[in-house]
Amino acid sequence: MSATVVAGGGVRVSAAPTADAVGAGGERPLRFCMITTFYPPYNFGGDGIGIQRLSQALVRRGHHVTVVHDADSFVMLNGGEPTAPAPADGVEVIGLRSRFGRLASLLTHQTGRPVVHGATIRRILEAGDYDVVNFHNISLVGGPGLLQAGAGLKVMMAHEHWLICPTHVLWRHDREPCSGRECTRCVLSYRRPPQLWRYTGYLERQLEHVDLFIAMSEFSRAKHREFGFPREMAVLPYFLPGDGGSDPMVAAESPHARPYFLFVGRLERIKGLEDVIEAFRAYRDADLLVAGSGTHEAELRRQAAGLENVKFLGRLDAARLAEVYRHAIALVVPSAGYETFGIILIESFRAATPVIARRLGPFPEIVERAGAGELFSTQAELIDALARLQQDTAYRARLAANGRAAFFEHWSEDVVVPRYLELLRDAAERSGRVQTARLLSNGVTS
Repeated sequence: MSATVVAGGGVRVSAAPTADAVGAGGERPLRFCMITTFYPPYNFGGDGIGIQRLSQALVRRGHHVTVVHDADSFVMLNGGEPTAPAPADGVEVIGLRSRFGRLASLLTHQTGRPVVHGATIRRILEAGDYDVVNFHNISLVGGPGLLQAGAGLKVMMAHEHWLICPTHVLWRHDREPCSGRECTRCVLSYRRPPQLWRYTGYLERQLEHVDLFIAMSEFSRAKHREFGFPREMAVLPYFLPGDGGSDPMVAAESPHARPYFLFVGRLERIKGLEDVIEAFRAYRDADLLVAGSGTHEAELRRQAAGLENVKFLGRLDAARLAEVYRHAIALVVPSAGYETFGIILIESFRAATPVIARRLGPFPEIVERAGAGELFSTQAELIDALARLQQDTAYRARLAANGRAAFFEHWSEDVVVPRYLELLRDAAERSGRVQTARLLSNGVTS
C-alpha cells in the first residue's frame, strides 16, 4: 500500500504492490502499522528513534511497515519544520496534517480522542489490512480514543510513562521524581491544562482494546504497576542495529587532546547534568565533554563558566558521536528523573565504553546486567568512580569488554527483534488470531 496525505487530512490509498504478496516459506510478509505522535525527522527524543529502528529492522526482514505520525504536533512544539531529511529506508511514512494545525493537537490532548485525525487514521487502517497495529506515543495523534481503531493484533509500547502520568515523565512539579500523585497541581506547574478524561475511567475502558502492552524495562513495568496501571506488561528493551561501525577495541587517535568523560543527551533539568558539572569543578584530572542541546543549555553553560575542563560540543551527527563514545573513559548518565530505559547506555556498551550512572530508575538493572560500569547516588560517589575508571586501566578494560559482550547478548537487533515477534505471536495465540500467529511464527525465523 502507498498512501499520501493531502490537504485537510485526506488520504489517497493505492493497492499493495505485488512484491508484498509472498514471503519466506511461501507465507506472505507481515503488515505492520506503527502509530505515533513523533517520528524522525518530526521527532525530539529517543522514543521516535526507537520506533524508526524497529520499523527499519522489520523491513530488512521482508515485512511491510507503515508509520503514521502527527506532523502538525511536531511543528507546533518545535516552532517550525525539521531540518533533517527523511531517510529512504523502505518504511512507508504518512505524516498527518490538517488545516486546524495546533488546534487538532489541543483537542486530542483535552478530550483524549482523535477529534481531527480519527477518520483519516481509520481509513488508513482499513485500507492497509494490517496484521499488527502497534501504538507508541499517541498522546497528541489520537489519545486513548485511538486504541479502538483497526482490526489487527493491537500492541502498545510504553516509551514514556504517559499511561500513568499526564506529563509523561513522572517528574513532579518540574523539580523532583514523582513519589505519589499530585497530578492537577503538577500539570499546572508545567502550565498545561488538566486532562479531565483521566479522572473518568475512560483510559481504562480503552485499554481493553489492546492485546499486548510492552514496557521498556523491568523498572518501568514496576513503576506502571505502582501507579495503578491495570494491565499486565511484557518487557522488551530498546536495541541498536549492527556493531556501530569499526571495531572499538582497535586503537585509533582520540578526537580530544586530554582524557575525557562524556555526557550525551538533551540538556534539560531532568537529565541532572548540573550535578556532573559540579563534580568536575572538583575533579580536574580529565575533561567533561557534553554532547547535546536543549532548553536548559544556557543555564548549564553559565554554571560551567570558567571551568576549562567542561566542553559543550552541541548536537553531533552519528559518525562524530560514535567517535567520541569510542575514546571516552566512561559515559556519565546522571538523569534525575525516571527514565523508561536509557538508549545511551547501550550505545556506550556497543562502543566498548563503560558507564557511570545514577542509582535511579532502570539504570541499575542495565548496568548490573552488563557488568560494565558503576552507580552513584552522591557527588562523592561520582568523583570516586571517575577517579577509579581513569586510574585503573585494567579495571576499565574489563568493564569495556563486559559492555561490548553484553550489548550483543541482550540489546542487539538480532536478539531483540525476534523477541518482539515472539511476544506478538504469543499475544496472537491468546487472542485466537490463528493466521496472524502463524505468520508471526514464520517472521520470528525469517
